[in-house]
Amino acid sequence: MMQNTSSPSTAVSKALLCLMTSALLFSIMGVCIRFASETVDNPTVVFFRNAVGLFIFIPMLFKQGLSFIKTDKLWMHTWRSVVGLAAMYGFFYAIAHLKLSNAMVFSYSSPIFIPLIAYFFLKEKISLGMIIAAIVGLIGVLLVAKPDQGMFNALSVIGLGACFLSAMAFVTVRALTSTEPPERIVFYFCIFGTLISSIPMFWHWRIFTLKELALLITAGLLANISQLFMSYAYSLAPAGQIGPMNYIAIVFAGIWGFIFWHEIPDMFSILGISIILIAILACNPMITNKVRHLLKF
Repeated sequence: MMQNTSSPSTAVSKALLCLMTSALLFSIMGVCIRFASETVDNPTVVFFRNAVGLFIFIPMLFKQGLSFIKTDKLWMHTWRSVVGLAAMYGFFYAIAHLKLSNAMVFSYSSPIFIPLIAYFFLKEKISLGMIIAAIVGLIGVLLVAKPDQGMFNALSVIGLGACFLSAMAFVTVRALTSTEPPERIVFYFCIFGTLISSIPMFWHWRIFTLKELALLITAGLLANISQLFMSYAYSLAPAGQIGPMNYIAIVFAGIWGFIFWHEIPDMFSILGISIILIAILACNPMITNKVRHLLKF
């Protein structure tokens, strides 16, 4: 409705505001996970993130019944859930052990790998510029992963692995959207994610304090509300036009890291983040076309 009554510039402004809100909520989720991880193990954090999301779909199930979950792509939903869940384990582990802004970098660097994975799995076209951007972006991620601690330490491998797995999940989602509505894709991720993550959590189960429960539930709610704001933003304006706003989450995370843990980014992190942003923007056809147009004049 709003798309019909708003001018294009107004719609883009609303979309940018929604994406900024999404990024802010996602960064606050990171704060909750960091605090929760001080006393709660990683499998439990992942379980609550998925289980809380299921409650959002209860009204839809009552309203639409079995038609809401009917699908012919169960195996693709399963694959998307497995790789997405593995990425989530890695990302949440990074939040618990790295500077918050650096951990956010791993979460938002997956677009670097998406064109390459889409080329091999979906046979999508890939340009030389995309390959160069992916290589440059990977260099940026490695700088953030921290040469000063040893280039290929465990945290670097986990962060890079989560980044790559997240890209695989995004490519699978892209394939699913041709026949599946977004709500169904998210629902299957939540249900499979909850079932799978309940297995390792079982071995760590204990009675949680009110503070721990509050942090875990808040993190789950913020993650899903953030997704809703993001989905609404992309319904208002093209992804290529507003997508870069997502990366302000890294800035927000840096602010929270400084306020709560007195974290200050070093030169490697600042350089790496800058390179990653340039690489991601270089993967954006809308931006590269504008640059080519300007260079002609």
